[in-house]
Amino acid sequence: MDVFDPASAALVAGGTLAATALRCGPAELRVTARALAGLLRRPFDPVRIRQRLSGQIGEIDRDGLLRAQAHSFDDGEFDCATQALIRSRSIDILFAEHDRFCRSRTGDAMAATDVLHGAADLAPVLGLAGTLLSLGSLTGAVAGGSSYADAIAMAVTTTLYGLVLAHFILMPLAAAIARRSAREEAERQALVDWLARAVRRSGSHGEPRSLDNAA
Repeated sequence: MDVFDPASAALVAGGTLAATALRCGPAELRVTARALAGLLRRPFDPVRIRQRLSGQIGEIDRDGLLRAQAHSFDDGEFDCATQALIRSRSIDILFAEHDRFCRSRTGDAMAATDVLHGAADLAPVLGLAGTLLSLGSLTGAVAGGSSYADAIAMAVTTTLYGLVLAHFILMPLAAAIARRSAREEAERQALVDWLARAVRRSGSHGEPRSLDNAA
């Protein structure tokens, strides 16, 4: 039996993809594709963002929120959050912006893991379908002069490919997305809390007392 059978692999992988697309729809597939592509990019770097935020905090501490200018941190959340903080001079807005981005990111991560879990459930089913097709072709194989061994080999490989695709590819990818999402959210929350504490400390420099409401 060949370890790699292109026909069996195409049947299982293609069938799993088609069944997953029909079950989930194009929008969730796009979210999953973005999440998978994100695994190839560098993870969120809290040290780099904290270093850049330190300059913003120094400016706020020196000039106050009324005169501070928002900087770019090459990060969508902290760009929007610091702009909203300086514009509104309210720590509540900082947390609100963080919560908004957090809900979007975690929602996308959960959608992607759900799609991958669903695909992992379907892969063994497609492997079994390939097995049944192969076994059903045994009579035709004999009539056409082919051996039983060829049909049995395809039956075994489709089952194997379904299990491998589910438990060695799809499930690990789902777990990797969930781990990265959880780690990033914890790191972002720590940065937001640190930024809020730093801004509260600068509130003694003539800033509005609303800065202390979230203390």
